[in-house]
Amino acid sequence: MASFNFGGLNAASRRNSIYARNAAVERRNLITVCRFSIKTLIDRSCFETIDDSYPEFNNFAAILEQILSHRLKGQITWFGYESPRTFWDYIKVACRKVSYNCICSIENMENVASSRARGRAWIRVALMEKHLSEYISAALRDFKTTRRFYEDGAIVLGEEANMLAGMLLGLNAIDFSFCLKGEALDGNYPAVIDYTPYLKFTQSSDSISSDEEELRTLGSSGSESSTPENIGPPFSMDENSCYNKCKRVEQKYLLTLEQKGYLEELVRLRDTQLAESISQKKALQQKIESMNLAHKMEKEQLEYIVVELQDQL
Repeated sequence: MASFNFGGLNAASRRNSIYARNAAVERRNLITVCRFSIKTLIDRSCFETIDDSYPEFNNFAAILEQILSHRLKGQITWFGYESPRTFWDYIKVACRKVSYNCICSIENMENVASSRARGRAWIRVALMEKHLSEYISAALRDFKTTRRFYEDGAIVLGEEANMLAGMLLGLNAIDFSFCLKGEALDGNYPAVIDYTPYLKFTQSSDSISSDEEELRTLGSSGSESSTPENIGPPFSMDENSCYNKCKRVEQKYLLTLEQKGYLEELVRLRDTQLAESISQKKALQQKIESMNLAHKMEKEQLEYIVVELQDQL
């Protein structure tokens, strides 16, 4: 009687499920922290121009670099070896059809030698030109090239890619100023994400001890003579919390106002372009009609001349 052992199949299915779960969590983490970093940049830009000295931008650049490098394929050489690639190798191929792109100018930079440094220079130039979202959207539309450069499970091949292009659109409302020299473009080290600005611990209502009780316990253990009466009344955060909430609402209002102005200016620009296109279309139609009329008249004249020549013959 034959016996079947399904242990290997169960182990393989468990490994596949764990792999799929880990890949999904990794993609979700990068997209979520990218959204947080963009919000932080937008909040900071309400007060000043963003450059390389701000940790908010350095963190965003590191996050975007890791997203574009997520599951990037290596390049197979003639000898069958796989050499590593950077996201710049993908961008310069997938974004070559973008009108007025900066790829050639970055390739010709003298002080930017490595491929990783050129990719970082491209991020900065695209942000200053306010075309980063346009570059990413054009690259994602070239699915054949994207499929050639990335493995299955990459962020740029999943549904998160469309979210990324939409999130980057908000950066067009920010004025960036970068110096494309120095240590910021050094391609000898990988980008590291700082997650600490986006981590927030919220204590549940079912917690055993509150923050005030923990502080009171620490204060009493530090000094034997300290008593609950000596600690004084607990610190109230109501006024500060209300002030912070008002400040956040004000920042959101200013940000929305800037985005509204930018979108209105974009709509006016598109309306102007549409009006120019309509006028050009009408002019071309009139030109075509006049050419058809002239062609018809010439044809009638030629037919009349042919008839006269036939009569003469």
